[in-house]
Parts: sequence; structure tokens; C-alpha cells
Amino acid sequence: MAKNLLIVESPAKAKTIEGYLGKDFLVKSSYGHIRDLVKTDDAIDTENNFEQKYEVPSDKKAVVSELKKLAKNAEMVWLASDEDREGEAISWHLYETLGLKEDKTKRIVFHEITKPAILKAIEEPRKINYNLVNAQQARRVLDRLVGFELSPVLWRKVKPSLSAGRVQSVAVRLIVEREREYNRFEADAAFKVVAQFITGKAKEQFKAELPQRFDKKEDAEQFLKDCIEAAYQVNSLEKRPAKRTPAAPFTTSTLQQEASRKLGFSVARTMQVAQRLYEAGLITYMRTDSVNLSDTAIFAAQEEIEKAYGEKYHKQRRYKTKAAGAQEAHEAIRPTYFSAHSVDGDNSERRLYELIWKRAIASQMSEAEFEKTTAKIGISTREEHLVATGEVMKFDGFLKVYMESTDEDADSKIDDDSDNALLPALEKEQALQLKSMSATERFSRPPARFTEASLVKKLEELGIGRPSTYAPTISTIQNRGYVVKEDRDGKERLYRVLQIENGQVIEGQKTEITGAERSKIFPTDIGVLVNDFLVEHFKDVIDYHFTAKVEKEFDDIAQGGKEWTTMLKDFYGPFHDVIQDTLENAERATNERQLGTDPVTGKPVSVRVGRFGPLVQIGTADDEEKPRFASLRKGQMIETITFEEAMELFKLPKKVGDFEEKEMTVAIGRFGPYIRHASSFYSIPKGMDPMDVTEEQAIEIIKEKRQKDIEKIIRVFEENEEARIENGRWGPFVRFGKQNLKIPKGTDIDSITYEDVLKWAEADPKAKPKAATKKVTVKKNATKKSSTKAKK
Repeated sequence: MAKNLLIVESPAKAKTIEGYLGKDFLVKSSYGHIRDLVKTDDAIDTENNFEQKYEVPSDKKAVVSELKKLAKNAEMVWLASDEDREGEAISWHLYETLGLKEDKTKRIVFHEITKPAILKAIEEPRKINYNLVNAQQARRVLDRLVGFELSPVLWRKVKPSLSAGRVQSVAVRLIVEREREYNRFEADAAFKVVAQFITGKAKEQFKAELPQRFDKKEDAEQFLKDCIEAAYQVNSLEKRPAKRTPAAPFTTSTLQQEASRKLGFSVARTMQVAQRLYEAGLITYMRTDSVNLSDTAIFAAQEEIEKAYGEKYHKQRRYKTKAAGAQEAHEAIRPTYFSAHSVDGDNSERRLYELIWKRAIASQMSEAEFEKTTAKIGISTREEHLVATGEVMKFDGFLKVYMESTDEDADSKIDDDSDNALLPALEKEQALQLKSMSATERFSRPPARFTEASLVKKLEELGIGRPSTYAPTISTIQNRGYVVKEDRDGKERLYRVLQIENGQVIEGQKTEITGAERSKIFPTDIGVLVNDFLVEHFKDVIDYHFTAKVEKEFDDIAQGGKEWTTMLKDFYGPFHDVIQDTLENAERATNERQLGTDPVTGKPVSVRVGRFGPLVQIGTADDEEKPRFASLRKGQMIETITFEEAMELFKLPKKVGDFEEKEMTVAIGRFGPYIRHASSFYSIPKGMDPMDVTEEQAIEIIKEKRQKDIEKIIRVFEENEEARIENGRWGPFVRFGKQNLKIPKGTDIDSITYEDVLKWAEADPKAKPKAATKKVTVKKNATKKSSTKAKK
């Protein structure tokens, strides 16, 4: 038996570390948290200093049992969970649950999984930091109290099965408010003038632009008319040096933003891949708000830059963290070894590692140097100047490796007729020949909807959440159905173009697609409904400044400056009173809107959130005849749907013809538009308007779906036609009634018998009935039972 037991959170990390330590160390994993608050309403005793009651989940009991035995036989137990607050809390939970003794327990931390870092940590152990534990406890308890007390209010006053969370609800509020800004926005049009000139003998061409825009078409037209007979010359020429400096190394939030922009990764995916890279010893710890690099890293980067690119490409920089309330003094996210330009692994791991390596190495490289040229071109018939700009790179510096992206990069290309290309050699007072000139109508843009990356950026700017909270927050609000991340098609828009042709100004029209969205976050109607209810009744809880203030208090607790139970008492008393008042006095929320009157029946037309989602209703519950209902289509919202759009929904379902002597009906369901035929359902392809589907198109859709179904069936069992082997997205599987059964790895498809299917169906965990779970709340006067409390 090894003398030392070292416990980390993950098996991957355990495997990496085990290779660095000798035979005296046994490295084991706790597989994350080993216990959590009980699910019952006595989890937190609000009357007794917020004492908590914990339990070991059933799936962790075997792990805990093994660790207890190993700890009992070890001379020393080393707790090596992550170095942030959550990691400190995991060490505390291990200490309490395993019944460890202080004189036989040591706590170690490291920000990179390398042999020197691990050995140094072993040489410099410490005790559990209860300030960090209490900060994490305060967050966990506060979030449980908010969630458990707010959710039942939503069940009674809004809709059953809803839930709320302190940080998540603030994130939803940001998205709802941005959507309303977008909907209120009215685009202003203005005319942008761009000219193309030709130099003298060299006949080189370049573009110039009028700095101001014309609000009225008449003014733009007059400008072009005045320019027809004008003479042009270079009135001034300015050349000046310019430098561009690299961005700081990655923090958690900047990594999430840049991986979204450059790699198309979701925030959750970025963190999953970064976790794998960290546990494999390839990068430093991936939850950090520090931009600091250690001396070791700075010198290693210098050595690699000089070796790979030369001395002139190196410039040492030390970055300081500006984030308010930055957590413990971590390093920025960087490669553990700068000499490794790439790593083995799957495609995601290789791409993310390369991004981290480039950003970190670039931060220690020289500035990029440019020469910027600005030419002002005089017009003999007007007072205005046209301006041409050019940029010449004199030294690429850090750009040899890396160029940071921004959220505006993609949008800026839409309206960019000029660029920073090299200008031809120009001289002051040089005459120029006009090749072409146009005034193009351009429209102002609405506030951009959030991407996952820009939402993280906004949360960080407001001081809401910390590195460990961004990914779960964004995943949670999507999983709860309060927001959706999706692409939406734009709409066609006409714009006017005036241009000089054959000595006169000609007006024409062109079309562009506007409003197309890619991977943007939109609020759902239920998200809007919940947000509005919370803003009305719990304004403080989802106030941006209040939420940031709470985060600051967590930081104060972590630094030993505030007592965590005092902070919770200050919050919980007023919050609980508002809960009670809302339960007793608040009206039920529906976000119902009256749209108008049905011209056929004379009954009111309204839109609201119903039991199964947003719907339009003709009539009321008090009418003799039952009201008519229609579900909203994808992209339609209660706040913005018009009366005309609502009435269109009642044109469905509609019969479009017969096929095989049975009706074909087009309708819209929960998952989009479909055709119903002979008790079967066939999805209408994306881009096809269900209102326009013809009989011929419907028949074609049915035939195509049937053919695809035939092609994916590998075999049907004679004993039962509901049992068949099909080709799925991830390979063959068995469909047995409503069960989808996985075929064991290595099984020969041809050898599968019906008895095998029955055996797999019986063993399928999804087919077994689940025990009913009871909805619970945290009661103010919860009975105190056995509890575990963080040491002061």
C-alpha cells in the first residue's frame, strides 16, 4: 500500500499526475463533487446560521467508499483539487466526508500539470483555505435559496415546471432587453459617396470616400451633378508611422469569446475542450480572470520566439489584471510548454491549443509597424474633400503569428467599400482623373443581438458571474427554454444607387439581404414572460448592479473581509418577505395582447402564452362556442406579431389534395410545419412556406421520406415487425417499438437474433419506470437535522 494518497477531481488528471510521482504515491480521482445539498426542503436551515445538510449521491457512493478505505490506510492524504473556490470547496467536502484528520491531510494547488509544478506543490503544502470555502458556500447557498423559493412562485403565478436562478435570470434579462432594443429600432438611411480615380501616366487606380453622408437623396444627387465637370487634385498628403500591439494572453472569458469568433465553438464546448487540454498537462488552468504570466513562462516564450522567428520579433510584456474582484492569483491561460507549437488530439483539441499558443506567444512579440497614408482630394466645384487612405506594413511583428478578432468583424464587411490597401505613389497638387463615382443608400444598423461570446463579454463588463459561471449559465438558460441559439434568414431590402454615367446622374435600385443572423441568441416567449414577471416583482434580485454587488461580496468573503452568514442574512430576510407578498398578492402573468377583431365572427383576437407555448386565440372562454387556437410559427413572438400575421395562422391546417385515396393536410406543430397523411407525419423542408405547398409538392415530400425510411432499414425481424435494425446518425441500432437500443460494440449485425433484441430491451435503463420526484422548497422554519458547517 502506498504511503501517500493524492486525490484530484478527474481520472484524466490522475493519470497525468501519476506519471510524475514515485511508487510512494497513489493518485485517485473523486470524479468531481462527491456530495451536494440534499434535494429536500430541509437542505438549508435559514433560522440557524444557514447550516447545510449534505448527502453523497448514489452514483458517488462507491467512489467515496473506496477513497475512505485508501485514506484510512495511507500515512498522508493530499487534496489536490483545482485552485479556485470550487476546487477548495471540493477539498473541504473530501475532508469532511472521508473523515480525514488535520495532521494527516495536506492541501496542494498548482496551475499547470507538469512535473516541476507538481513536485513544487508537494514541497509547499498548505491547509484548506476556509475563506475560499465559505465564499463558495455562500454562492451555493444563495443560489439554492433563490432557485428554490422563486421557482414555486413561477409555478403558481406564471406556468408549471418553470425555474429561476440568480445569475441565469439576469442573463435572460440582458437578452430580452436587447431584443426589445432591436425591435424598437428604426433604420435611418443616408447616401455614402465613393469615387474611383486614375493617376496620370501610370494609370493606377484607387478609391476615395466622402467623409460625410447625405441624409437626402436630392443632396447626394446634387453633389454628383456638381462633380461631373469638376477637376480633381491631391490637396494634401500625410504619411505617418503607426503601431499595433498584441492582445493580452487569454482569460476564461476572452478564450470563450475568441474561440466562438474564430473556431465557431459554443462556450460550453470551449470549456470542455480546454478542460481536456489542462488535464493532459498541455495548458495552464482554464478558469481564470488573470492576464498575468509567470517569469518562467515569459522567459520560455522569449526563448521560443527568438529561436523560431529571431530576436527582433521579441518584446517582453507584463500584463496586469484589471478585472474588478479578480479571483486568486492565477496565471493567464497559456501552453505549459511554448516549444510545443501543436499537440496530438482530436480536431477540437488541436485547434483550441493552437489558438491558445498563438495568443500567448504573440503577447510577448514586437509591435506590428505600419505606414499610414491619408490623401485629401480637392473638388474644383465643391468645398468638400474626398479622402483616400492606405496602409503599408513595414514590420509584421506579432501579426506573423496572431490577429485578434472582434464581434464586429463580420458585420463591418457589409458596408465597407474602402479598404486599407496600398495607395499608388501620389504627390501634392497632382491632378487626378475620375473614373467613376456613386452615392449608395446605406442604412443604420440596430443593436446587435447577443452571440454566446458577446453575452459573456457583457456579463464580465457588468461584473456578473465569474470564470466558472459563464458556461453553465449560458447552457442553463438554453436548456430551460428561456432563450434559443439559432440562425435566422434575413429579408430582402431595396436600396438606391446614384452614379455618374455618360455625363449625367443615373438612379438605379439594387437589393440586399438584411437582418440575417448566425448563431445569435433570441429570447423565447416564455423567457420574456418569466423575465417580465421577475422584473416587476423581484427587481432587486435581477438588477444588474445588485448582482454585481453580490459577486463583490463573495470576493470579500474569499479574502476574509466579510462573514458569509452575515451576507446571507442581509439578503435572505428581505428576499423571503417579497416571496411571501408575491405569492399572496401578485396577479397571474400571461403577457396577453389584444390584436383586434376577427372580421368573420366579430370575436376578439388575442395572443398569449398557453399551456403548450405561445398561441393566437379567436374568441374567449366565456363564449358559447369553443375558442379557436393557432400556434405561433418559428421566429414569431407575442410582442411583435401583427393582426394580419396572426390571422394567417388560422389558414392552417388546410387540405392540399389526396394521395392513395387519403387526404393530405398541411399543419404546423411543435416542431414546425408538416404534412399529415394516413396517420403519418412528414416534415416540410426548411425554406418552403407551408401556405404555398401544392398537391404535387406534398406527394413528392411523402415519397422522398418513404424512400429514405426504406434505405435506412437494414433488417426487419420476422417474429415482430416492430423490431428492426436501422442505420442511424452514429451507425446501426435496433428500433424496438418506442425504444432505440444500442448494439454492443463488436456485435456482428447479421448474427443478431430476436432474443438478443428482447434481452437488450429489458436491460435498457430508459425503459424502466423512474421514481416520482417531489417538488420541494426551502422553508424559512426548516427543521434542523444533522448538518455540516464550514469552519470559521
